Amino acid sequence: MNIDFGKIMAVTNRHLCRIPLEQQIEKICRLHPAGIILREKDLTEEEYEALAARVLPVCREYQVPLTLHYYPEAAVRLGVRRIHLPLGKLEERSFAEMKSMFEVIGSSVHAPEEAVLAAELGASYVTAGHVFATDCKKGLPPRGLDFLRSVCGAVSIPVYAIGGINLDPDRIGAALECGAAGVCVMSGMMGELPEE
Repeated sequence: MNIDFGKIMAVTNRHLCRIPLEQQIEKICRLHPAGIILREKDLTEEEYEALAARVLPVCREYQVPLTLHYYPEAAVRLGVRRIHLPLGKLEERSFAEMKSMFEVIGSSVHAPEEAVLAAELGASYVTAGHVFATDCKKGLPPRGLDFLRSVCGAVSIPVYAIGGINLDPDRIGAALECGAAGVCVMSGMMGELPEE
């Protein structure tokens, strides 16, 4: 499998793992991806922080950047300077506050105008999707490569394609050709992985 894992941001979903998430994250870290977004949307802030505290040492050991999701205060308490927020949550915060708390701020967008807004609000990068059909968004038609190209053209910050990419070299290549800095992969990174 000829894949540049340095272009992949792994997105977690522990319900897709056959092994404990901490073990899966260690396997991911051995592949040296661009980073990991800990996205466990069904957890309370307290549960999420406890999980992040277990995952963080693994990522630090392998020097893989860990981005926490949705709970900025939990990230601050754990000393994590990377956060990913839905655009609506990012809008609730002041630019100065977010920049004082975090070195890297990501946001999820679904239109070029949203990407522009996220950049204005201080986002360091955006994830744009869903690009291809995906089980995560059953029944919703994918936005496609033209959508991705338009988002990439609308902002100067890095854009990561998300949705239905898996570990498909053709889909990764197509996203990169649209101007994406990389891709986000959930299901492909939560299952069986190639050896490093």
